[in-house]
Amino acid sequence: MSSPIVKLVAQRIALGILLLLAVSVLIFAGTQILPGDVAQAILGQSATPESLANLREQLGLNDPAFVRYFRWLGGVVTGDLGTAMSSGQDIATSIKGRLWNTLFLAFWAAVVAVPLAIILGLIAVRYRNGWVDKLISGLALASTSFPEFFIGYVLVYFFAVKYQIFPGISTVYDGMPFGERMQAIMLPAAALTLVVLAHMMRMTRAAILNVMQSAYVETAELKGLSAFAVIRRHAFPNAIAPIINVVMLNLAYLIVGVVVVEVIFVYPGMGQFLVDHVTKRDVPVVQAVGLIFAAVYISLNIIADIAAIVANPRLRHPK
Repeated sequence: MSSPIVKLVAQRIALGILLLLAVSVLIFAGTQILPGDVAQAILGQSATPESLANLREQLGLNDPAFVRYFRWLGGVVTGDLGTAMSSGQDIATSIKGRLWNTLFLAFWAAVVAVPLAIILGLIAVRYRNGWVDKLISGLALASTSFPEFFIGYVLVYFFAVKYQIFPGISTVYDGMPFGERMQAIMLPAAALTLVVLAHMMRMTRAAILNVMQSAYVETAELKGLSAFAVIRRHAFPNAIAPIINVVMLNLAYLIVGVVVVEVIFVYPGMGQFLVDHVTKRDVPVVQAVGLIFAAVYISLNIIADIAAIVANPRLRHPK
């Protein structure tokens, strides 16, 4: 790997670490300015002033904000996410299974959405300005116009209530057979696929059409190559960098943006876990989940940037 590429990759990684540090400050500050008293929320309205004071001291709530932030950040760096106030359980242990469930759901949604979006984008370019292109683009535009909760409820109505093909509540558990788990996640995975499919397809189409204006593509067409061969062999490989970027952004959304979908289908993932503990005002859990979501989102964006840098022929073969 050449020196310019190494330098750019190192810069992206350093920038990602600084960005994650800044996000951790925002997450901590955001949870601290929430209205209400954490100790009061834990002990209830009938708690005595003495018990409230003791709990605040025990939780370190009387310490200055910067002391609590660095204590929390130090624990995160060493793998200690703290203890849930509502249950007294270790947060890292509680999150492990939830994170696996979210990754499992996002993986299968991506397995369907990414190849399908690229194929539809290629087909739309092949028949650009024709009825096939207009049909695919129209359906994609319609899909992006609907929010996740609408798509989710439509899927529940038709496939769970009316025709009873798939369960409307996506219950999964440890040791669940693979076939049953796949059936349980079918509707939330379909909802996530429909949410990200249209955006990836439209960006794939736009990236390839941009490359199609290049002189070397016109030369390939003059050589007598078929339209699809020109797209597959010349346009698509040179449009791979922006396509990778949009794919990574949507993969990040599949993991970070699952909150609405998981709540609709009562799926035991990170999103549902976050909502449950927001209602309980369990600040350490909210901080931990928010930081994990931020780390995943930033990491996938860094990977997208690095892939785009490595795929750039001008950087790989500098003059």
